Amino acid sequence: MNLSIELKNYLLKNGATEVGYADITNFTPKEKLNTGVVFYITYPKEIIRNMKNAPTREYVDELVSMNTRLDMLGMICEEFLMDKGYNAYAQTKKRLGTDFGEFNSFELPHKTIATKAGLGWIGKSALFTTKEYGSAIRLSSVLTDAPLDIGKPILKSKCGKCTKCMEACLGGAISGKEWNYTLKRNEFYDDKKCEKYALKISEEHLGKPDTVCGKCIYACPHTQKYIKKS
Repeated sequence: MNLSIELKNYLLKNGATEVGYADITNFTPKEKLNTGVVFYITYPKEIIRNMKNAPTREYVDELVSMNTRLDMLGMICEEFLMDKGYNAYAQTKKRLGTDFGEFNSFELPHKTIATKAGLGWIGKSALFTTKEYGSAIRLSSVLTDAPLDIGKPILKSKCGKCTKCMEACLGGAISGKEWNYTLKRNEFYDDKKCEKYALKISEEHLGKPDTVCGKCIYACPHTQKYIKKS
């Protein structure tokens, strides 16, 4: 069986919702690991449905659970590729830690690999977005030198004139400017304003400050289509 198909089927079988492959030659933080394997899992619909006004304890618990599952997927992907004789490095949350740098971002974000794999685009909220699930998604990735079938990159936003996430963001973090692959995140989105508001609303509704909010996830029309499906 083709390696790309075999790996995708393996990850889907173990809980991934979607899998893609990207050429990251000019972006890789690991020398010679020029291909990115990226995968995501979706938030359960009922968790997002309950987040119209504020983050919920169920949302926070699910976020932690999803991060654990994504780390597991990353490690089994790494092991799968290494067993095939290739080099691989899973960008797990455990390995990358919590030091996101000046703009709260990793050196090579999972969503950058996902856009280069053609799985979706970056919304005005700076969240990775797809037509099928909106931004009710969490991502992870693995860097490798395995010869995989590269997807066609998505180079610009598909949000159009929609401003639902901007209107939902009471912290004023979303400018409304559309993403394209040449933009840096801080050119269309203010992570410091997002963090400030998230700390406030989470303390009000969860009893302690945390960097969770989710209002832009809920507001996305593509997310709404997803959570309204039976």
